[in-house]
Amino acid sequence: MMFFRPEAKAALWRWREALAGVGVILLGLWWILGPGQLLGIVGCGLVAGGAALTFVGVQRGRFRGPGDGAGAVQVDEGQIGYFGPLTGGVVALRDLERISLDTAHQPPHWRLDAPGQDPVFIPVNAAGSDALFDAFATLPGLRTERMLSELNRPHPQAVVIWERTPLRPPHALLH
Repeated sequence: MMFFRPEAKAALWRWREALAGVGVILLGLWWILGPGQLLGIVGCGLVAGGAALTFVGVQRGRFRGPGDGAGAVQVDEGQIGYFGPLTGGVVALRDLERISLDTAHQPPHWRLDAPGQDPVFIPVNAAGSDALFDAFATLPGLRTERMLSELNRPHPQAVVIWERTPLRPPHALLH
């Protein structure tokens, strides 16, 4: 017997870390406001930890898509692999030179460029694509908030999200 509609279950699952963070905050507030000061000290720590978990959970929720697109993404031991019906490829994070978001395709695609190999195109809604958030977060200098804002903004051409060695002068902006 199912208590939730599949759409509601998918929405709750998408925002699971943020909801857990709110739950931890509420528990911490209950301990702070409850009887006795002993649990109030621990409650302050829970509120701080819950706030951090909520912040990260909101970022992850914004990154996640429905996961019902073509192909599957696998991140394993520093390598990103995409296995699709027509294309695919594997690229090591240490070899990655550039990440672009191409919104001209439907659905939008991540383009991962590494020297000496063809670019790997990954649909943003591919199964397992939520693992890319953690993989991208390990890259030096990647601005997560900018990546999330570009993900929800349509562009007529590809937008460079991250470059290891910028090909532009330091004073020129990416947009």
